[in-house]
Amino acid sequence: MTTRTAGPIISPSILSADFAALGEEVRAVSEAGADWIHLDVMDGHFVPNITFGPDVVKALRPHSAKVFDVHLMIAPADPYLAAFAAAGADAISVHVEAGPHIHRSLQTIRALGKRAGIALNPGTPASAIEPLIDMVDLVLMMTVNPGFGGQNFIPSTLETIARIKAMTAGRDIDIEVDGGITPETVGLAAAAGANAFVAGSAVFKGGPAGYAERIAAIRAGAGGSVAC
Repeated sequence: MTTRTAGPIISPSILSADFAALGEEVRAVSEAGADWIHLDVMDGHFVPNITFGPDVVKALRPHSAKVFDVHLMIAPADPYLAAFAAAGADAISVHVEAGPHIHRSLQTIRALGKRAGIALNPGTPASAIEPLIDMVDLVLMMTVNPGFGGQNFIPSTLETIARIKAMTAGRDIDIEVDGGITPETVGLAAAAGANAFVAGSAVFKGGPAGYAERIAAIRAGAGGSVAC
């Protein structure tokens, strides 16, 4: 398992990519300077949308050597962890709200040799994950309500991010934010304590010709070098 990465991590979400050309899209953002590739898995039950499963992750894996950052917005998650790990996930995040046995889920992810992430919704307090901190490599804070791309950043989540930052102090844990991240909002999340940033529409809208410029703009907004 890798440790916390220095500097801002940009993780484009393929939820906003062209689904008719996902392989090409993953290659394009990888070459344009993405650090991770964010894969949003939705089941139509835990969130009101359906995306894709392990077979799509497996099909995309040959298109990029970047970290595959798999976010499971599904309930239950446990029956699918091994399949996503085998498909090529490098990090797997599960929601604290998705089931009663989150400790087991995190233990399983680490036993599979993957980075274990805990995700929480905008309305969930940071205290909900405090007992789990020693079991995770990544905390994923949703800064919009999960289920759809293109939503506006929820400012009240900044306080939760700051609490997570304090909670994880001194530990090798990435703090990732997901939702409404743009060159304008990313600095707020970075100032609150996040170091990894999921961006969908802000990267993919407008097509591949602008991916490098848009990734660089988000990186610069987070306080990193514009060089990719």
